[in-house]
Formats: sequence, structure tokens, C-alpha cells
Amino acid sequence: MSPAPRILLVEDEAGIRRFVRLALEGEGLRVLEATDLRGGIRLTAAQPDLVVLDLGLPDGDGMALIRDLRTWSETPVIVLSARDAEAQKIVALDSGADDYLVKPFGTGELLARVRAQLRRHARDVEEPVVSFGDIRLDRSRRVVERNGAPVPLTPLEYRLLAFMSARADRVLTHRQLLTGVWGPAHDEDIAYLRVFVAGLRRKLESDPAQPRHLLTEIGVGYRFVA
Repeated sequence: MSPAPRILLVEDEAGIRRFVRLALEGEGLRVLEATDLRGGIRLTAAQPDLVVLDLGLPDGDGMALIRDLRTWSETPVIVLSARDAEAQKIVALDSGADDYLVKPFGTGELLARVRAQLRRHARDVEEPVVSFGDIRLDRSRRVVERNGAPVPLTPLEYRLLAFMSARADRVLTHRQLLTGVWGPAHDEDIAYLRVFVAGLRRKLESDPAQPRHLLTEIGVGYRFVA
């Protein structure tokens, strides 16, 4: 059997650190702990499978750890923070965080986010076929089908869906999506992005008003869930 994934937990508050560690260990995960920014950066050298990171650390901003890590690793990072302003979430996600949980949070939600990021990171080779609901997306053939019948997508709709599905379970900011699909000249065209997401929902979701796969992260961006 392969060893259990290792989680690096960087949190200075002892009560929260113990709460999170017990929750992770209850899932059979191994936990490395750091109480400050310097210790967290040092322990990233152990190449954990995922980092759970508080931003408000006694010796610096946890954002520095994300930026340092992203210079050499794609290890998923889930931010835990009392900072609930949308602008702060966007900065963290644009800096390379994969998800963001605002304190206080529940054990169930934390573990669900951890499992989702571990699944995503385990995909060493991008799978060309993605199935969600009654939709089948074959990126190798550039084909989208519903119950075997072709779904007519415009070229930009297809590019947006392919971009999001290749980054499943990640929170993608408006800027990341606009830059990745339309290019850097369009990084402020949020209204334009909303129109295309709405179009994809009409074509792909069973109930576009209650989407299950193309989810809105209010004020931040979107998340694709298969």
C-alpha cells in the first residue's frame, strides 16, 4: 500500500492547529506542523502532498510562503484565514493558492476541500476525457457530448470549458480565467466572462439556475466540479 499523503499545516494558533491536525489525522493523513512563516518555508523542502496555511503568522505574511513555493512546486495550498474580504481572497488565489477557507470553518468542509485537492494533485498526467453529469468532454478530440449527442459550443465556450476542467476543484479567479482563455488584454472583462459562463450553464447543466459543475465563488471567480 502507498503511504498516506503528508499535509504541511502552518498555523500559529495552538487551538486551531490541534483542531485541524486531529481532523486530518482522523482521515488517515500524516501531518507536519509549523507555527511560523520561517518554519513553514523550511518544511516545504520535505515536499508535502498539500499545504494548509494560515496567512497571519507571527513572523510574516503567509502569502510569502505561497510565492516561494510556486517558484519550484505545484503542491496544492489551502489557505485558512480570518481575512474574509474578497480582495484578500483574490490576492491569495492569484498568488498561487488553490483554495481559501474563512475562519471559523467546519471539519467537514475542510476535509472535503483537502480530499478534492489531493485528488487533483494525484493526476500526474492530464486525463483527456472528463465526465460530469450526463456530459462527456473529450479534450483529445475537442468534442462535448450529452448522452452521446454532440453539444454545440462556440470556440470560446469550448476553450473556457477546457481551461476550467483541466483545473477541476480549484478556485479560479476572474483574472485567471480571462487571462488564460482570452489573453492579458482582457483581464478586467468580468461581465464578458459572466456571459460565457451563463451560456455554458444553459448548454451543460441540468438546471442552469442551480448549477452543480460550474460553480460561482462569489466576488472571486468560479470553480469546476466534476
